[in-house]
Amino acid sequence: MKKQTLRLRSSQYLRNLGETGSLNVNKMIQPLFLAEGLFEKEPIKGLPGVYRDTNQSILTQIESDLKTGVSQFLLFMVPKDKSDTSFPKDFYHSNISLIKKTFPNMFLWLDTCICSVTTTGHCCHFHKSGTIDLDLTLKRLSDLALIYADAGADGIAPSDMMDGRVGSHRRILDANGHTMVPIMSYSTKFKSNFYGPFRGAADSSPQFGDRSGYQLDVRDRDTAIHTSIRDKEEGADLLMVKPGMTAIDLIGPIKEKTGLPTGAYQVSGEYASLVYLANEGFLNFEDGLKETWDVFRRAGSSYLITYGARIAQRLYS
Repeated sequence: MKKQTLRLRSSQYLRNLGETGSLNVNKMIQPLFLAEGLFEKEPIKGLPGVYRDTNQSILTQIESDLKTGVSQFLLFMVPKDKSDTSFPKDFYHSNISLIKKTFPNMFLWLDTCICSVTTTGHCCHFHKSGTIDLDLTLKRLSDLALIYADAGADGIAPSDMMDGRVGSHRRILDANGHTMVPIMSYSTKFKSNFYGPFRGAADSSPQFGDRSGYQLDVRDRDTAIHTSIRDKEEGADLLMVKPGMTAIDLIGPIKEKTGLPTGAYQVSGEYASLVYLANEGFLNFEDGLKETWDVFRRAGSSYLITYGARIAQRLYS
């Protein structure tokens, strides 16, 4: 717990996420997608103004976002080729290090799930019997966390929902000189119908079955709270519920039971729903978006991951 407290105090970016004031642009994190092999950025269906970026366009996008007041980003790396045995280390390292060298005054979180690289599109590896190979999965996930940290990631965000992955990440980071790299865990993440646009952006749709074997059942409140408590005990510095609106009742209880900053991910389907309602003339998009943010604030969200972070400063001015 002492190290968790030190990490949360170690930079203004983390202090912003942890302080108890109202939501504002300093407490919002903008997702980014970097896709290997693209020659020009691609729009993401349902998420206007959000793209799958090239290694050049992402620099332009970050520069633009920084001018709007955004200072924290959650980066999803999307390799061109799938593999169950190796990672495209050059793709990861060259781009992360370039982003941090170009923009030192920002905080870059890296999502450590492997669903964008596995041949199955799942967040894990399987035994031949079809059961999850937890040992191999944890090794691969933690190897990826170390690759990202070595490349210059400011923070690590495990989203796979495997048992023990936070502890595994913390051990490999600490053993390799990254004791002050924080972990922002997707600690209460449900199997949900609201992830559609994201899966296209991250090229992460399962090739068979679904993710009910490791993501949470939306009906199960007790387990949902327990997984966040578990991740705190394993060394997570910040916790998160996902999807945000359908888990909004859990933010307060998780904060109360863990004492850690607890945020929410306003996921792609939630964001896209507002877009479609606005396109049909049923609401004003910005008014509807800000209303959802005000509800997250009312529920006690310490921070918010949202595709609209880049317009937050204007909406809160």
